[in-house]
Amino acid sequence: MDIKIFINALKMGKIIAYPTESVFGLGCDPDNKKAVYKLLIIKKRSIKKGLILIASKYSQLLKYINETKIIKYRKKEILSSWPGMITWIMPVSINTPYWLTGNFNSIAVRVTNHYLIQKICNYFGKPIISTSANISGMKPCLTSKEVENHFYDVKKHIVILHGKTGGCLKPSEIRDSFTNLVIRKG
Repeated sequence: MDIKIFINALKMGKIIAYPTESVFGLGCDPDNKKAVYKLLIIKKRSIKKGLILIASKYSQLLKYINETKIIKYRKKEILSSWPGMITWIMPVSINTPYWLTGNFNSIAVRVTNHYLIQKICNYFGKPIISTSANISGMKPCLTSKEVENHFYDVKKHIVILHGKTGGCLKPSEIRDSFTNLVIRKG
């Protein structure tokens, strides 16, 4: 696998499909508005829902979150949960584009422990969008072959990173950094 192919695809505004800890994900450069809208069209997902950013390290997320609004003990809890399967809803930075937050003034972020995504984010130098590889409301793809079949009519727009998921049976848990409430059980 030549990682440069995927980094170049991201830089050119393309969508990539990649294995995560549990399912295959679809992603793109979060700062490329055209790429994000293309991803939303392919998934048939409303922009109002917002998107998750996935990174290889916390520092890659700092541009998108407002760290000053996170309570100190909560920040420790967040950092101790990463890398891993917990996505946190965080206060949003004024620099964060609206196409990432949807109808919210917060953003969902996660530091992954999947080695392929870590590698991509490290080489790309920032987080990527992470949303399940499926049409909204349908079952997520678990393999690269399922991605090819599921997105048959648009697969020329998706660069697929072949690899294995981490084997987790559930998607990442989503927690609110303000209240610590579990929004989606992992």
